[in-house]
Amino acid sequence: MSDLHITPVASQPRSFADLFWSFTILALQGFGGVVAIVQRELVDKKRWMTREEFVEEWAVAQVMPGPNVVNLAMIIGNRFFGLAGAMSALAGMLCFPLMLLLLVVLLYAQIAQHPGVAGALRGMSAVAAGMIIAAGLRLLPALKTHPLGAVFAALIACLSFIAIAIFRVPLAYVLLPLGTLSMGMVYRRLKQIAERQS
Repeated sequence: MSDLHITPVASQPRSFADLFWSFTILALQGFGGVVAIVQRELVDKKRWMTREEFVEEWAVAQVMPGPNVVNLAMIIGNRFFGLAGAMSALAGMLCFPLMLLLLVVLLYAQIAQHPGVAGALRGMSAVAAGMIIAAGLRLLPALKTHPLGAVFAALIACLSFIAIAIFRVPLAYVLLPLGTLSMGMVYRRLKQIAERQS
């Protein structure tokens, strides 16, 4: 397992309040492309986790039910402060953004039919897609230290993309075979590493 965590985490949240406000600020910034912001803030700025750890924990958050970034917040909160940390991170992700969302919904109901609003929303969707692609590209170097190796990890990623984006296969039908294959290969590889080290 030591191969996965080459760079030590430089810092960690100081308190429950630090967790709460950090995730509140993240949530309020995340209009459509929150993964890019989360990766920049938690890995590059706060250094609460390495890029490799972010990739691993984002993958776990993706396969759990519910919003990915909320799952990730709870994983990170639990990592540093246990269940109470997970609840603090969850509260940060939901409290203020939920209040803001309710205000926006009330406003949107009044202006939804305006053609300028529809155009603005279409423009924002392109920006959100660009932010997600940029985050993915920034995380690619983490595959170099992945137990599967960069080539096999990239192959699994490409197969997933082709199945979902081109052939429109439902996520569950892609996740079950490719996820099972990946987990089995990683388990086998980590077991080999552990045996060599013992």
